[in-house]
Amino acid sequence: MNTRRHFLSVAAAGTAALAASPLMAQAAGPGSVLPTRGRAAATPLRGNPAQPGGRYRPLTRLGLGGVAIGNGFAASTDAQSEQTLAAAYAAGVRCFDTSPWYGLGLSERRFGHHLHTHPARDYTLSTKVGRLLTATRGELQDTMWQDPSPFHYRYDYSADGVRRSVEDSLNRLGVSQLDVVFIHDLSPDNEKDLGMPWEQRFAEAAKGAMPALTRMREEGLIKAWGFGVNRPEPALRAIAEADPDIFLLACQYSLLDHDEALHATFPKIAAHGASVVVGSPLLAGYLAGRDRYLYDGTVPSWAPEKRAKVQAVCDRHGVDLRTVALQFADAPEVVSAIIPGARTAEQVQANVASMAIAVPSGLWAELKQERLIAEDAPVPAG
Repeated sequence: MNTRRHFLSVAAAGTAALAASPLMAQAAGPGSVLPTRGRAAATPLRGNPAQPGGRYRPLTRLGLGGVAIGNGFAASTDAQSEQTLAAAYAAGVRCFDTSPWYGLGLSERRFGHHLHTHPARDYTLSTKVGRLLTATRGELQDTMWQDPSPFHYRYDYSADGVRRSVEDSLNRLGVSQLDVVFIHDLSPDNEKDLGMPWEQRFAEAAKGAMPALTRMREEGLIKAWGFGVNRPEPALRAIAEADPDIFLLACQYSLLDHDEALHATFPKIAAHGASVVVGSPLLAGYLAGRDRYLYDGTVPSWAPEKRAKVQAVCDRHGVDLRTVALQFADAPEVVSAIIPGARTAEQVQANVASMAIAVPSGLWAELKQERLIAEDAPVPAG
């Protein structure tokens, strides 16, 4: 398939659509898509050119996150997931993120089913460590996953646990290598499930997981490692105590909520020479028309009014909210990729189309003038 032609044809189809209410996707149910609106620019997916002596960055700045493919929020079939992954690859996406946690191994198996058919050098694949899975016939633990695989999970941030986790992931994926490994969910917001203060688990990782991953990088088994967390504290502490390359920061940088990451977290990560993968750039669907904000299902009291104001600005400039949200999250120099999730081929194609829209500079100026985004927030040029 001609990736560029496909990329632009999807965007052009959305351009012809009429303005849509942000609740249309919510009303239509899982997998629905709001139209892409705006003028398509002749721009393919942006990559990350190799920098001599620099830290590893994903091959494309637009990636695909694996929560929905692991049956997050709603169940998907194997066939539907394969269609989604195939559509992403056909559209030029070459950055894929998954985890043993997503569907208790289900997401990894589905990602591997598609990716093993492509040369490993042609894409970036990241997964995570920190939980080990054990097969069970008994009752499953209570999780967010719909119809998960029959596994129990337990936390293990030791060196041996990380080695085993990486081997298990390679077996589930059925691929020859991992590019990036993130230490997962070792964060203050996850203390209840961790079973102890996060600092105690961090001390375990500092003695075990972090040195083990550094050795794997030195041995050439992986290209980079970091933390995949929903709060900044573990990432900033890791910079002070180890030598991570890249951070998957979910729930921290979005069109609606970005001040702390922009002014406190990003500068410290950039000073270390590391980069950021922005997880949940659409706030788990809230910026794509759903009344679902991130992962606990609770919409903050301030969010509906702010989303409505941003939506009004987008409407005045003829661009859809999803497009503006994705391009905003991709703009900072420290960001090396954004990884919105997708349940269907149509969703991933819409995300790709959004990256081809030429967002008017006046839209960004108006958002700043109305103080809907930070005055110093990076925005796409032109």
